Amino acid sequence: MSSYVEEVLIPGERVLHRARISLWPFAMHILIGVVLAVVVVGLLVLAWVYVKVKATEVAITTKRIIVKEGLISRSTVEINLGKVESVRVDQTILGRMLNYGTLVIAGTGMAAAPIQGIANPLAFRKQFMAAADQSTESNRA
Repeated sequence: MSSYVEEVLIPGERVLHRARISLWPFAMHILIGVVLAVVVVGLLVLAWVYVKVKATEVAITTKRIIVKEGLISRSTVEINLGKVESVRVDQTILGRMLNYGTLVIAGTGMAAAPIQGIANPLAFRKQFMAAADQSTESNRA
């Protein structure tokens, strides 16, 4: 089964960077799930965390940022690189120590789209800046 990002790529578009969800924001859920694993509730908590992490895709392509959340019901945001006004990174003290945070992507004519629990959010922002520069240069040529 291919990923959502791979399914929506258009001809000539390629993935430059993929972000992933960090397990650190779910540490308490995982701990509770392990402690309660002897009962069905713990297994359900662990299954919820697994699905939440695996069903979230975040990618930067040569043309856009793609965010997909959800397994059964799906929520997607796709923003052309030229329409992104800012990529803000919010990190708590714990998030800075464990290298995860929230990305807040704001685009022209749209509300900010927060994506919580992203591992290594500063690398995502750096990759976005590089992709935006590359997109701008190729549009001038």
